[in-house]
Amino acid sequence: MTPPNAEHSPRIGTDIRHIEGTTLWGQGPELLDAVAAQGLDGVNIRTLYELSPTLDRGRLAEFASHADALGLYVEMGIGRVNPFNTAELPAVRALGQGDYLAAMTRMVEICADRGWHTLWTACGGFTFFPGIHATDRYRTDADWSEQLRITEAFLRKLAPVLRANGCRLAVETHEEITSHEVVRLVEAAGPDAVGICLDPGNLPLNGEDPMAGIRRVAPYVVSTQLRDVALWPRVGEISRFLAPCGEGVLDWTEVLRLLLDTTPDLNLTIEGIGGTRAELRVPCTDTAWLAGQPDLDPAEIAVLQQLATDYRKRAEAGTAPGLDLLELHSDTWRAAHDDFVYTSAAHLRACVAALA
Repeated sequence: MTPPNAEHSPRIGTDIRHIEGTTLWGQGPELLDAVAAQGLDGVNIRTLYELSPTLDRGRLAEFASHADALGLYVEMGIGRVNPFNTAELPAVRALGQGDYLAAMTRMVEICADRGWHTLWTACGGFTFFPGIHATDRYRTDADWSEQLRITEAFLRKLAPVLRANGCRLAVETHEEITSHEVVRLVEAAGPDAVGICLDPGNLPLNGEDPMAGIRRVAPYVVSTQLRDVALWPRVGEISRFLAPCGEGVLDWTEVLRLLLDTTPDLNLTIEGIGGTRAELRVPCTDTAWLAGQPDLDPAEIAVLQQLATDYRKRAEAGTAPGLDLLELHSDTWRAAHDDFVYTSAAHLRACVAALA
């Protein structure tokens, strides 16, 4: 690969998620000031309508202008693309006066006008229903294979709009979808219009060796939601906890080499977390879970189990956070989130420097 240098070093930013209409950092330009004050280079706003529920062009232009003045990159989300899930986003459909495709088209065009050409999306949501029904993958009203078929059809409808506006839609490696499946969606819709948003923290949840999953998606990655994973062995299961980059099981120098070899100007966006490490279980001996994983490779499950064993040994040796810290819930959500992002950014910068 061409090694990064000071002039072309990847920019490192943070994901911004709105909760009840606001964020931890305030709104609009105030949000950007806070991000810049943290020494970060940009933001990924999860959905455009959260920044401006009415898509007010003046407000969005002000936001874009302020980001440019601060030298910050902006990547924007435009909602989900699985038609079996989109009813859970009524605010998006309302932007098209009931026409979801029209709403997405409208957001693509507005983003392109503002110079935001990398657009986040996902194929499903995550809820806190018990067990495997927390994701759309295991819905009982529509088989996952049917959901993927309809999602592909929707992406094909949206692709001409993306091409006409010079945009790429970045489908996240979310909890409900495997790296194999997201690659197939991209190849079907056209990599010139649709790419991948890499969140390596989700790959183990579908039984994937995270490094193997990253290798599969790397040629198509146009956006990132970066965080590490700590794995812990359970009886018949593996616990996945989120961790700052450098504190989990991933080799980040190799991760960045894989990504930057294909896309040297890729923005490295961190998806921070605060208050909890978001434990989710990989139920790798559950027959219903196994039946819903047609691409599952037993060799990758074995890798996950070994990674979990190795991580526990590190924790027992005092070189990694133990189960007591991984399971700890903190009341200082903002401080924990900022520390997660700061620690991740420092490690990513060190890895970039090592590649150079």
